[in-house]
Amino acid sequence: MTQATERHEFQAEVKQLLDLMVHSLYSDRDIFLRELISNASDALDKRRFEQLTSPELADGAELQIKLAIDREARTLSIIDNGVGMSRDEVVRNIGTIARSGTKEFIAQLTANKKDAPGLIGQFGVGFYSAFMVSEDITLVTRRLGTETATRWHSTGDGTYTIDEDTRAEPGTTVTVKLKAADPEHGLHDYTAETVVSGIVKRYSDFVAYPIRLVKEGDDQTPINSMKAIWDRPKSEVTEDEYKEFYRHVSHDWTDPLRTIPVRMEGTFEAYALLYIPSKAPFDLYSPEMKRGLQLYVKRVFVMDESKELLPTHLRFVRGVVDAHDLSLNVSREILQKDRQIALIRKQLVKKVLGSLEEMKRDHADEYATFWEAFGPVLKEGLANWDSTDKDKILELVVATSTKERDKLVSLADYVGRMKEGQDAIYFLAGASKEAVARSPLLERFAAQGVEVLLFADPIDELWLENAPTFQGKQLTSIARGDVTLGTDEERKQEEEKLAEKREALGDLLLQLRAALQEEVKEVRLSTRLTSSPSCLVADDKDMTPRMQRMMAQMGHAVPSAKPILEINGNHPLVAKLQAVQAASKDDPRIGWAAQVLFGQAQLADGAELTAPTRYNEAVGELMLRAV
Repeated sequence: MTQATERHEFQAEVKQLLDLMVHSLYSDRDIFLRELISNASDALDKRRFEQLTSPELADGAELQIKLAIDREARTLSIIDNGVGMSRDEVVRNIGTIARSGTKEFIAQLTANKKDAPGLIGQFGVGFYSAFMVSEDITLVTRRLGTETATRWHSTGDGTYTIDEDTRAEPGTTVTVKLKAADPEHGLHDYTAETVVSGIVKRYSDFVAYPIRLVKEGDDQTPINSMKAIWDRPKSEVTEDEYKEFYRHVSHDWTDPLRTIPVRMEGTFEAYALLYIPSKAPFDLYSPEMKRGLQLYVKRVFVMDESKELLPTHLRFVRGVVDAHDLSLNVSREILQKDRQIALIRKQLVKKVLGSLEEMKRDHADEYATFWEAFGPVLKEGLANWDSTDKDKILELVVATSTKERDKLVSLADYVGRMKEGQDAIYFLAGASKEAVARSPLLERFAAQGVEVLLFADPIDELWLENAPTFQGKQLTSIARGDVTLGTDEERKQEEEKLAEKREALGDLLLQLRAALQEEVKEVRLSTRLTSSPSCLVADDKDMTPRMQRMMAQMGHAVPSAKPILEINGNHPLVAKLQAVQAASKDDPRIGWAAQVLFGQAQLADGAELTAPTRYNEAVGELMLRAV
């Protein structure tokens, strides 16, 4: 029984997206054809795989893409005999635009229309780029193994219709009713064979299936070369070809930062072409991010997102792997256990990290671009307990420091200029670059000319918690435990002075501790401060306050650990408090001052006040008495 025509409305934000597609002017509208050809190539990959794994579906037909031009009707049809779609798949895949990220796409597109081609690829809305050149789009598709076809049609007005239709063979036909040519605004005449052929050669020459212009009276010679770019020697591939293939596999319009061809020969044979993008995708930290490399077996597409080929901390890498010795029937479960996949993964990781090391060593500006986009992701490899690449990743870690605030410093740079007698790599991690750079914990180190590395990514607290070592030097937080600087003799002299101060201020410290017994573990004199009155640190074996907050936000049970409040014994405020305490141990100003010192230390640490009411009351009382 024939199903009736169904009319559907797009949701409100999708209507907004379509309006932008239809009415905004872009610098390169030719990409619509690249996107539709890429979709057709994906469909052919899937049909080829299904026929190899289910021979009963094979019919001997040549898998190909046809481009049919009707100059009189001003239509261009992209025709494939791929896997096709069922009615439900049409609703799910074509009826919904950018199921994740639509709002972000619209926001970025509205803000910066000149970046439209890159955003189209980045947000996975390539099919809808055809509305930039069309008055309406009709799609007719038939799923492999079925007899009924489905027709989808939309004018881009916010609605679409779905009907039952017929199609002689499985596959999909997308017919674009073209707008009038407008070269002044980048709208070419896509009914001209030379224009269409030029776009195919520029963007889709490497597609593994023949792309033919449908013309009467000739043999329809393919207009693309169909060469597997990863199988060709690097000397035979131009930089432009590498870049265009990157756009094909990543749907990212921007150029990659680095191209990495890989050949693995010996006990097994495999080829790969990997890319490091130049900017992070919008969903880099989303659990739903599409990640993993495309997997081929002897140039036969097998899997679109093979996550087993690279660890999570290299999920930004794009590209393809062609393993010649795997079975075509390989599944994700088999991949997880396959020894050859493990060997391929090891080689790919080695190549990527080696390329990054070369970039860091010889192309500092490029590496700064990479680190800004993907440094936090790479450092996830230092936080994962089962990562086998920690030593290599430590070589790649860079950060700003108290010596070079505007330049990235490597751990090797730091160790190479450590002061004589210094036995640790000192660092400070915090909530933001600004908070870390202004932290009072840095004062003593600055005064003695000791460099401190500054970390501000959320992942830093996690991997630094493991106290890694680099070239025999332990990375040591200046925000926990006792940190002593200088030679043995200088440390001895400092301890003697501290003991004298502790003797003189003992009663005051006890009274401050009593006022803050719910908030802090201890109140003690600081060796870190030179100008600020107070700071917060963690005990040697406790998590830092920020680490505790992060773990709690992640849903982990966090052991109770109060911070330590350190007081600058040489600060004028402390001298005045000592005088107040000596005159009257019951003076309420001591308790108010304790709350203010604790609150200031929390704010300097980039944390929220744990007792804002008490802090405000204390500030108010002290101000009232001062006026």
